Amino acid sequence: MFQKTYLDNGIPVIYERTEGFRSVVLGIWVKSGSRHESDELSGISHFIEHMFFKGTGRRSTEDIAKEADAMGADLNAFTSRENTTYYIKVLDDFIDNGIDLLSDLFVNSTFDPAEIEKEKGIVEEEIRMSEDTPDDHVFDLFNEGIWKASGLGRSILGTFTSLGNITRDHIIRHIEGVYNIGNIVISLAGNIDAEGIVKMLNEKLTGISTVKAKTRLETPEFNPYTGLYRKDLSEVHICLGFRGIPNNSPERYAMLLLNTILGSGVSSRLFQEVREKRGLVYSIHSFLSLYHDTGCFGIYAGAGQQKYKEVIDLSIKESCKLKDTVTDDELRRAKDQLKGNILLALESTSARMNNLAKQEIYYGRNYTPQEIIEELEKVSMDEIRSLCGRVFDRDRMAITLLGPVEEGFSI
Repeated sequence: MFQKTYLDNGIPVIYERTEGFRSVVLGIWVKSGSRHESDELSGISHFIEHMFFKGTGRRSTEDIAKEADAMGADLNAFTSRENTTYYIKVLDDFIDNGIDLLSDLFVNSTFDPAEIEKEKGIVEEEIRMSEDTPDDHVFDLFNEGIWKASGLGRSILGTFTSLGNITRDHIIRHIEGVYNIGNIVISLAGNIDAEGIVKMLNEKLTGISTVKAKTRLETPEFNPYTGLYRKDLSEVHICLGFRGIPNNSPERYAMLLLNTILGSGVSSRLFQEVREKRGLVYSIHSFLSLYHDTGCFGIYAGAGQQKYKEVIDLSIKESCKLKDTVTDDELRRAKDQLKGNILLALESTSARMNNLAKQEIYYGRNYTPQEIIEELEKVSMDEIRSLCGRVFDRDRMAITLLGPVEEGFSI
């Protein structure tokens, strides 16, 4: 059952005890990511995430690794455009040790200057690896194009130049300004003793700033554009998209269903039409990028040099005709598919922890699986058609192509 409490310093703790599990997952979420950075220090959120694992006053980098492995723990972190998350997943027998380890990293990291310089080299390799992975890199190029100079358009990893600008002073100032009680959410799921865990977190998570400072952001405009990036690759990697909705929009349930019908799963329109019937691609799917104040509905595909134009034409055609051709059977199947996805996700304590935190951050409350399923069931065909008509506007579409693109290509 979902519960919510607060630490003595005011940080919210959202937790769910799950019977029949031996694992416990603890996540510390910071409501700040790459969109909150400056151009000069782009990538600092992700870089700080790396540095939290590079030593504290009590533990060296090697000590941290050995201690995590000795528990069989999954100790890790990730950065998105709006959040940074630190988490540990352990057996319930080791939860006290896990809390002590994760808390130590979060409040006592030393940010040794020598480790900072060494880690810059590691992140530089991560940037190179991303740029050498076209089905990953095309999304960075796409986001840069649709959101322009706003924070959402920046790469989470930053650039070689911005990475070189980061100093220990920048790291300390960023943490002092962002890692405060107004920006932190703690999420727990698994076989937990909530009272004991909260008591331990109160003891360990001390010294965090009580200033509830939040960054004010301007909502970026979606930029319809065509971006061509010629590169000697075996495929043309395609991202095309339309302006979407914010994460907390009342239409989010209709949007989830729309995404499922068009391009999520092997029964979706895009997969069936472009891959199964015509054999033009190996991979094609639609996706949603939803943020606090805006969003994007997108389609990704990879296609050979002789096929990518046809794939683009078909993707646009399937999107724009959906309003007039979507069927009751497709809507029913999408509802059942999402219901299955939701219930199957409950079998993972990590997914539960993530879901609890995201709901607190974006909605300020918890929606039970049953509530979500009921909201999905309420979505009517008229709502789906109305959303299609507003989202799939060919004249307000953006597209990014990476690979052996024909010069002068236009839609």
